[in-house]
Amino acid sequence: MLLTKDILDEKEKILRKVSKPVEFPLSDEDRKHIDDMVTYLRDSQIDEIAAKYSLRPGMGMSAVQIGILKRYITIVHESSEGHFDTYVVINPKIVSESKEKIYVEDGEGCLSVNRETIGIVPRSARVTVEGFDVDGNPISIRAREELAIVFQHEIDHLNGILFVDRIDPKNPFKYKDTYRAI
Repeated sequence: MLLTKDILDEKEKILRKVSKPVEFPLSDEDRKHIDDMVTYLRDSQIDEIAAKYSLRPGMGMSAVQIGILKRYITIVHESSEGHFDTYVVINPKIVSESKEKIYVEDGEGCLSVNRETIGIVPRSARVTVEGFDVDGNPISIRAREELAIVFQHEIDHLNGILFVDRIDPKNPFKYKDTYRAI
């Protein structure tokens, strides 16, 4: 079982490296890591389980966050009370994005950033992500709003970028009046 302590902190240098493309078929080890990531994300959003195992809540995770320098991400999005949509994308790429920019009003968070952060992280309001499922079949996902932000955040991880890198250090709230808060 994956626990919060297994998720790398931003001080770990591997988080700044670009992850390598995945070749198919997936190894049993990669499939197990993906299952563990999905289970962690789902359980971390269920209050009783999160409390029992001291899980920090999260919606997305990239392989590099558990020390694996491979291009795969998992997202577990609670679409309605107690109902979760699960996305696993191997070798994800953003192939289109909206011109409209948004940001998380309360600030973005990250399972690898264990400190208070302030500032606006500009993100596209809509994205189309292409990649492959665990069996190597091509997939395309259109995401909006909160889900679009999570996809952009996780794909950033695969490129060695943390959300804090996207906050203007001289003016953390620079885009407050330009972009839409969600």
